[in-house]
Amino acid sequence: MDAIRLSKSTVRQNSFPFLNSSDATVIVGDRNLTIEEVISVARYGAQVRLTDDLEKLANVQASCDFIHHAVESGDPIYGVTTGFGGMANVVISPESAALLQNNLMWYHKVGAGKKLPLADVRAAMLLRANSHITGASGIRLELIKRMLVFLNAGVTPDICEFGSIGASGDLTPLAYITGALIGLNSSYTVDFNGEEMDALTALKKLGLEPLQLLPKEGLAMMNGTSVMTGIAANCVQSTRILLALSVATHALAIQGLSGTNQSFHPFIHKLKPHSGQVWTASQMLDLLAGSHLIRDELDGSHDYRNEHPIQDRYSLRCLAQYMGPIVDGIEEIAKQVEIEINSVTDNPLIDVENQASYHGGNFLGQYIGVGMDRLRYYIGMLAKHLDVQIAYLVAPEFNNGLSPSLVGNQQRRVNMGLKGLQITGNSIMPLLTFYGNSIADRYATHAEQYNQNINSQGFASANLARTSVEVFQQYMAVALIFAVQSVDLRTYTIAGHYDARTTLSPATRDLYMAVRNVVERSPSEERPYIWDDNEQALDLHISKIADDIAHGGEIVTAVSRILSSFQEIRK
Repeated sequence: MDAIRLSKSTVRQNSFPFLNSSDATVIVGDRNLTIEEVISVARYGAQVRLTDDLEKLANVQASCDFIHHAVESGDPIYGVTTGFGGMANVVISPESAALLQNNLMWYHKVGAGKKLPLADVRAAMLLRANSHITGASGIRLELIKRMLVFLNAGVTPDICEFGSIGASGDLTPLAYITGALIGLNSSYTVDFNGEEMDALTALKKLGLEPLQLLPKEGLAMMNGTSVMTGIAANCVQSTRILLALSVATHALAIQGLSGTNQSFHPFIHKLKPHSGQVWTASQMLDLLAGSHLIRDELDGSHDYRNEHPIQDRYSLRCLAQYMGPIVDGIEEIAKQVEIEINSVTDNPLIDVENQASYHGGNFLGQYIGVGMDRLRYYIGMLAKHLDVQIAYLVAPEFNNGLSPSLVGNQQRRVNMGLKGLQITGNSIMPLLTFYGNSIADRYATHAEQYNQNINSQGFASANLARTSVEVFQQYMAVALIFAVQSVDLRTYTIAGHYDARTTLSPATRDLYMAVRNVVERSPSEERPYIWDDNEQALDLHISKIADDIAHGGEIVTAVSRILSSFQEIRK
């Protein structure tokens, strides 16, 4: 079930610290929106209201007045008194200006594929309202308010996953939102708090009448990057969560491997002070502090270790250097997405103060296309690193005394431990690195009479990013199972029992217990998480863990401190 259908009391305060209560309200038009605020509305049903800034509201009306006067005067303005795209040479009479807008949605009702998730569409509506409240689009306040009514009532238009090249924005996806908002026809459908119905029925339930669009309004609603950016905002927040989980999972793996904390000493990283690298090293020191499973070598000691190298292998020793550019890159993408969230992205744009209109290309979603390409690349890099740690953990030649494939009950000869689980991880990781390939550079489109002769593929790139996020949530579940099993086995080697709560660092104990709680396996001194390989169906464990991660559950709450520390990087 989508989170939006749940009670607002389910909003997790630790994961979204800006929410002071379950009744938190997001205001459109007072200031720039953050990704976290978009998520609170899109996923968790936070209420939305319009600014009380009279000047901004007056500008919205002034932009409408500008269009009205231009139509009456017969002034040439693209998409208002002309046709669209390659047919912009067609002159539209004042009498046909409104018809032009109301007809626009019909020939863009051409979406294909499955429906977009509700959270992505909700984010898109919030962003469209935020774009229009600037007063540069020539759209009535009534339409902006109607989007907020839909959001607050849990009414979400159905949009298809294919149909935008991200050149003139998300024309077809936004056409579905617009058609539902105005009740153009019963073929436009919505999700009304979990119930599917046609848009006309939904408007009746809301006490609203169908609307006819005025000049410029159809173009203003449909020209823009709001859908791809809404998807991107959801993907960035999910990737931040997965990054935090990756860092904490590495901390568990280091403890399982009896690694050293010396690799994260501040002296090392002040000599190569990339912000993401320094942040990662600092997080690892905090996560490992107080652990009885690591080699505590912050004093600069280096003891000989018999057959083992004096220093950790690269996947541990170079962890901060490897993760650093990923951390920096994700935050750079987040900043770009937030700029896009707070941008006006339709065309033409109206300068109310100077009574002028300008033809331009803010609807091109290049920042989203390139940003989501990069995000998928970083997700693949995160998975690659975790995959190496898993291989490290299961190989008795390298894992510092743990059993092969992390077998629990070594007295049972027919016991293969986590051998099959590693293969599942190996099947997922290459997909994530493959999805990391770019799409923004792949196809020089020749759409609609060669007018849209360059494109961003931002919508496609954002949809692929959502797929990467969903796949990585499954992979993260696999990695966490290995991590929990490894610290149980390591605990036995030093304490003679399997209850890792007594040996883990305090900062990783919460994650360890969260995984245990989600799979309903309490810690035990007698047995590790997995004892015999035939005692549990691990596919069910993967599903439970991945579902908890996807819905911001107990496992996400366990890494909330790492999530909140991202603010340090933003500064």
